[in-house]
Amino acid sequence: MSKVTQESERLAVSDTYKNWKKWGPYLAERQWGTVREDYSEHGHAWDFVNHEKARSNAYRWGEEGIGGFCDSREILCLAPAFWNGKDPILKERLFGLTNNQGNHGEDVKELYFHQVSTPTHSYCKYLYKYPHNEYPYDDLVNTKRNREESEYELLDTDAFKDNAYFDCFIEYAKADVDDLLMKVTIVNRGKEAAEIHVLPHLWYRNFWKHNKRFTRPSIDSIAKDCVETKSGRSGRYFLYHENGEQLFCENETNNERIYDVPNIVDYVKDGINDYVVNNKPTVNPEKKGSRMAVWHKFSLKAGEEKSVRIRLSKKPVQDPWSTFDNIFTQRIEECEDFYSSIIKKDIPEAQQNIAKKAFSGLLWTKQFYYYDVFKWLFGGPTETPPHRASARNFNWQHLTNRHVISMPDKWEYPWYAAWDLAFHMASFAEIDPYFAKEQLILVLQENYMHPNGQIPAYEWNFSDVNPPVHSWAVWNVYEKDKERTGTGDTVFLEKAFQKLLVNFTWWVNQKDTNGTDLFEGGFLGLDNIGVFDRNQMPEGITRMQQADATSWMAMFTLNLLRMSLELAKTNKSYEDFAAKFFRHFLNIAWAMHHIGKNNISLWDNEDNFYYDVVEMSSGLTDRMKVRSLVGIIPLFAVEVINKELFDSLKVFKGKVAEIVRTRPDLASLISRIEEANPDENYLFSIMRGFRLEHVLKRMLDEDEFLSEYGIRSLSKYHEKHPFVFEYHGHHQIQYEPGESRSNMFGGNSNWRGPIWMPLNYMIIQSLRKYYSFYGNKYLYDFPTGSGNKMNLNEIANELSERLIKLFEVNENGKYQYHSDDPNHLFTKDDEFKKQHLFYEFFDGDSGKGLGASHQTGWTALIANLIMDLEENK
Repeated sequence: MSKVTQESERLAVSDTYKNWKKWGPYLAERQWGTVREDYSEHGHAWDFVNHEKARSNAYRWGEEGIGGFCDSREILCLAPAFWNGKDPILKERLFGLTNNQGNHGEDVKELYFHQVSTPTHSYCKYLYKYPHNEYPYDDLVNTKRNREESEYELLDTDAFKDNAYFDCFIEYAKADVDDLLMKVTIVNRGKEAAEIHVLPHLWYRNFWKHNKRFTRPSIDSIAKDCVETKSGRSGRYFLYHENGEQLFCENETNNERIYDVPNIVDYVKDGINDYVVNNKPTVNPEKKGSRMAVWHKFSLKAGEEKSVRIRLSKKPVQDPWSTFDNIFTQRIEECEDFYSSIIKKDIPEAQQNIAKKAFSGLLWTKQFYYYDVFKWLFGGPTETPPHRASARNFNWQHLTNRHVISMPDKWEYPWYAAWDLAFHMASFAEIDPYFAKEQLILVLQENYMHPNGQIPAYEWNFSDVNPPVHSWAVWNVYEKDKERTGTGDTVFLEKAFQKLLVNFTWWVNQKDTNGTDLFEGGFLGLDNIGVFDRNQMPEGITRMQQADATSWMAMFTLNLLRMSLELAKTNKSYEDFAAKFFRHFLNIAWAMHHIGKNNISLWDNEDNFYYDVVEMSSGLTDRMKVRSLVGIIPLFAVEVINKELFDSLKVFKGKVAEIVRTRPDLASLISRIEEANPDENYLFSIMRGFRLEHVLKRMLDEDEFLSEYGIRSLSKYHEKHPFVFEYHGHHQIQYEPGESRSNMFGGNSNWRGPIWMPLNYMIIQSLRKYYSFYGNKYLYDFPTGSGNKMNLNEIANELSERLIKLFEVNENGKYQYHSDDPNHLFTKDDEFKKQHLFYEFFDGDSGKGLGASHQTGWTALIANLIMDLEENK
């Protein structure tokens, strides 16, 4: 059990959103360009509210900021803005290219780093790097590159030439639940003096325009260094500041600028921007509004730093500054104490730092997410319904989301994604199991899950199908929490199990259309991994039996089987469920080898690998011989169950024996369930020894899947041997280790070669499970053909070390995943070298980070790998 710390005690408080989690980094990093804010006729979300309109548009569903904080309902928001005196606009929000502008889809063009956060956000730190010179908006937009080229990044411009930039550190510390301290420290990293304007903003999300129950709240100046907020929803708060000029406007849209119609108020959302940048009379001289800022102006010498201090409190504070610095010192010490209790000191210091940064980035990517599909489609009471030619998510009118949720990346993906969230919770279980359990239950609730049982995918299309990993996450979190406390949270497990039953039924009814226990699902989160879009199959193909979909479902059944057995310890009725899922598991194993009239198998005896199988309208079947992760995913369908548990559940044991006796043909397809190992464990797996050996032989081959930095998503074999499928057109797939060369699924991710952390994590976890059964009985070459024999645990360790190598300093002095910018800042500059990013995926050959750059959602699993490696050495 972990050491008890101040932070762990705060976590244990019930109803945390009314306590220490009430305030947090819940602001999005991009609200513009989202589906929620799209009221265009034809669903052009990226264009309806773009970056240029964002400063003038009062959002309907959320807010955004740089390193911002808000309460858990996003009623009141706090975030800084910056101006270097040269930009055409204030730096209030992060800039990036839209999906149509980027050569590999949407991409943020800013330098910012999540430094640290405690789970309750009692202390948080964020770093934003801001150029002295004019930010190159036009250069970034107008420099065109094709899909064969790398992306044009901010460091490819002259914006940071000669270190002419500011480090802007944004820190928060809580004195109490409703007493928030903010400190913004600016450091001039350049060689010359430079001007910087710092404007901490305080504002209300516009919740009154679309809800007549509420009136517009107010923020009023009550002293030269204090403002008071008043709202029927959150009451009164007092914001204290030192020096600076108070500026006020309303959080209302500038209709004149965007729509060329009159404004409904005099001082609109972009009033502060226009006053500071353009010297226009656009702020309220009466010093009141629903949005305000405190304007500070500094001229900093080379190396000089200045801090701006803010205090936001529910109660009046007699002297807001006397305890300010001490509170920060105390919270920083508590933060260090917390991470020291979580991350073992035996782990190398550099790896401890990676784990801490990964967990912190994960915590910074929480976001208040608000979306009521019915109101979005039809408008609220008394509102004119929006005109939509194509009603996106029309079948999800029950979906009403209004909660703090873990995001994949708050700029590139500022919306939750079902399977991403499941992986996030495997990492959250290490630092905040309460949040992990809450999130897993959240998306199973009736205002998320569809009445038919489908879990919502993501806002662009809630009906898309992601792999069924939610059950894996539930069991993973349950086990970790039980190990931590010594007692299993069966209330959580049972609640999740009941909802997962509904989801399982949806899969059986919707994705096993022939009732043969073979599953489809389309792209299943692996975007372009197929030779063609698996959501849009060529004419003449009636269906595809997917090796990955079917294997995911085999894993799903094992997860539910394991949960049933756990719950049956105290409620014997769950033994019947366990027997049900045991039979499902056997049926899936059988079906994988009996497809169509010719009983074709997903396993290819010639290649000794799993492939998808397509069925033609002519009745013929054909294997898609693409060597991809699709053929490795069957590894995940593995569970080890102790004989003692088996023997204690008499009904289940009897039903298993009956199935094995009457259908030995089914039982023979999976690992021997009638024989326990010396530790009296049974192995449940769709991969028997021969198939496991041959899948590993390919997976651990450096000419195929094994990279210096992990397991590739597509075999390198296809670099020189593209797979071609000629059927109603030419379809081809080739190994592409870096960015995608196609625009399939937006073109901003690539599963044709790169390394993806979540699937690598599952591979490693599966190998450890196999090892817990086989021990040293089976040894394999690592790498294939090397003659270097290892057991499965040792192989898991080796794979972990290769993945960790991505985050280690290479011979050039930079972290391996960093790209080489023209000025080599990540190699030479001390203020860059120590900063970590957590990319969405990594080049299959070089390890270069690709895709979303702040994907601490599932790439935070690197922290799990570091901690697991120490335990399994």
